[in-house]
Amino acid sequence: MHRRLLLLGLLRQKEMHGYRLNEFIDRMLGICSDLKRSTAYFLLGKLAQEGYVTESTVREGNYPERNVYAMTPAGEEYFLSLLRENLGGFERVRHPDDIGLAFMHELPEEESRALLQSRRERLAAELESLEKVPPHGGTIDLIIERNQALLKAELEWLDRSMDRAAAIRGMYQWDGILADRQAAR
Repeated sequence: MHRRLLLLGLLRQKEMHGYRLNEFIDRMLGICSDLKRSTAYFLLGKLAQEGYVTESTVREGNYPERNVYAMTPAGEEYFLSLLRENLGGFERVRHPDDIGLAFMHELPEEESRALLQSRRERLAAELESLEKVPPHGGTIDLIIERNQALLKAELEWLDRSMDRAAAIRGMYQWDGILADRQAAR
């Protein structure tokens, strides 16, 4: 749903061809979206089928023909509905790295610690990179500030947890938990 919101929000600003939309997303909104080009084109086609955007073919100069997308009045209503749902809602983020934490005890303690330290260095580098981004003005600054706050919180959590990780290594054995649950059935 957030990908549709992104595409419609950009088309609300002005009609664009798919390549330009994707370039803008990659260059300006990569911090908050991982929308792949193929997915964007697929969604643009779906939005056109559903009547939320129009799709027309244009040729400019010596460039090949391109599909240009523009928002329809139904798309405007759909965009506002998606925007309200997105801003007013909450979706708990699931972190795929939590799976690694669940099985961290399967690695030697020194290796686990080294891997967590490597993660910490990557997080710190990402935070440093974001802190160098000049203010853009407007709501883009909110996105940057939020991502900085999340990275800082992740770093603080990691610093607290690296020392605890060794102490709790043997506390949970998945085979015991799974066996207990199987016996309870």
